[in-house]
Amino acid sequence: MRSSLRASSGRFLPALVAFVLAGLIWQLIAFHTQSIIPPLGSIISALNANPHLLFEDGVDTLQESLVGLAAGFVVAFAAAVAMSEVRVLERALMPLAVVLNVTPLVAIAPGLGIAFGFGYAPKYILTGIIVFFPFLVNASIGLRSVEPEALNVLATLRASRPEILWRLRFPSSLPFLFAAARVCLPLSIVGAVVAEFTASGFSKGLGYLVLVSAQNTQLGLEFAAIFCLAAMGIIYTAAISLCEHRLLRWHVSARPARN
Repeated sequence: MRSSLRASSGRFLPALVAFVLAGLIWQLIAFHTQSIIPPLGSIISALNANPHLLFEDGVDTLQESLVGLAAGFVVAFAAAVAMSEVRVLERALMPLAVVLNVTPLVAIAPGLGIAFGFGYAPKYILTGIIVFFPFLVNASIGLRSVEPEALNVLATLRASRPEILWRLRFPSSLPFLFAAARVCLPLSIVGAVVAEFTASGFSKGLGYLVLVSAQNTQLGLEFAAIFCLAAMGIIYTAAISLCEHRLLRWHVSARPARN
């Protein structure tokens, strides 16, 4: 019992100390620059005074990030499967994906609003575009990272391409997909917030709340919304870490590191 408590304290104590130090530094900076950074007490007061508003806007941002994330993953994985099966598709599609990845998405966001209206659709599309490239690259590498011996065995057994994909290529790609998810889940929140910043006629989401609060110099409410976004990212990261631990116990990445 004592050993387990020591292990738990050894795991969480450094993070707790880091958060406490960050809070103290925040308070010190806020004391001298209250017109730029509000003290933590002001942020906590805004959280207590606007729980319903923050919850409703948080649900909207969560919906945008999850739907966009799912759409980006499905399209990226389908493209990765096609490119792994037909090499000429990789030479044709990967340059287009690179161009899409380096294009400033803030510049095309207004055009998405004009093309798809001022509802949720442009938010989903922009979020999906942001997470598309990391998923595509990691899925492409993962689908090809198979043991040649295992591939030869399935070829000897005359397995079909769908069977090879499901029984060998997809399991081999899981570590790469989880690595991409660690990046893309928090990134999807960024995509949703950017979409809310640039959406004309859209008055929902934590990103919109941050924008309006900043314009009205409501620093407490602005940073309360930012803290909610940060908490959402932490929950995403914890959830994907838990899923990875559950599903990838067989992989070398799940083994504890040796000191």
